[in-house]
Amino acid sequence: MGTRPGGVVNTRLPQQDRSRATRERLIASTIDVLASDGWAAATVSVIAERAGVSRGAAQHHFPTRESLVIATLEQTFDELTTRAADGEETLPEGPGRVEAVVTRAVEVYTGTQFKALLQVWSAAASDPALRETILPMERKFARAAHRLTMQSLAGGSTDPAVHRLVQATLDMARGLGLADTLSDDSARRKQVIATWSEVLAAALN
Repeated sequence: MGTRPGGVVNTRLPQQDRSRATRERLIASTIDVLASDGWAAATVSVIAERAGVSRGAAQHHFPTRESLVIATLEQTFDELTTRAADGEETLPEGPGRVEAVVTRAVEVYTGTQFKALLQVWSAAASDPALRETILPMERKFARAAHRLTMQSLAGGSTDPAVHRLVQATLDMARGLGLADTLSDDSARRKQVIATWSEVLAAALN
């Protein structure tokens, strides 16, 4: 904030801050459009309108839809990795810990960001260039999610069986996320989480 001649307070954001805010709105709108309306609807025009900016302003930051989608994916994978680690210090000790970790994993895969990612993954199945771009990001996130979940459940264990159980947990969470894209699956999901948590706790012990 600055002061214009005559003592009038200038409340306009600096150019750099405005530019950053525009990029953030475009990325947030990309996630929103992908998750709610699908890949076909996620054009630069639609996303720009949802973000409240002109198409020209959107293309100034992201000249093509591909550049906008890639930037969105990079930020989304980073944020999902952060979410996977959130709350580590507040996880309960004792019997409730396993279910808390499983619930956290499922929440990562049932959120709006994951629904948006699913749309991109579906498009990448028939687009080799897009698939080549997103695979390294997805693998990086998958490794981080496995490492963080492993640490929460079993510390530094090197037991291959434990590693497979953690991977099964993440695969189940991803499957529940896929099911949630078609209908509200929260009631059944809660039962699945409780049942798997009991099985997992018994196996880990």
